[in-house]
Amino acid sequence: MKEHLYLKDQQLKEFVEKIFTTYRKTFSDAKNILDKYSIGIAHHKVMHLVSLYEGITISDLLKKLKVTKQSLNRVLKDLIDLDAITFKKDKKDTRIKHIYLSEKGSKLYNEIFSVQKKRIYKALLNSNSKEVLYFKSILNKIINE
Repeated sequence: MKEHLYLKDQQLKEFVEKIFTTYRKTFSDAKNILDKYSIGIAHHKVMHLVSLYEGITISDLLKKLKVTKQSLNRVLKDLIDLDAITFKKDKKDTRIKHIYLSEKGSKLYNEIFSVQKKRIYKALLNSNSKEVLYFKSILNKIINE
């Protein structure tokens, strides 16, 4: 890592705290909705990825979440019981299952997302275009390093 004199440990610690607080605020907005359905953040993460990557396979979902098959199965079972997801077998290889949000799952996910979207949209709206581009660029660098 390049040494930057202006990046002192205390400043980096404060930055990490801002990331943590941002995550906590963004997901606490959705907590009331999740509680209403007796589900948690793990369920929300699965629904988010399934909405983003419609038809994702269980194998790819495991890779993206970096969780065990056992913990994913527990979450998928809960979402099946809620009638929030559906599976379709692959046309070429019937051992492969593709996951989709059901109509009920889409409504639930959109209810959660709309609450989160308000916070993020407001922050982006109150930022200039350079700030938005730099923010996205820095997030991508944090994720990829």
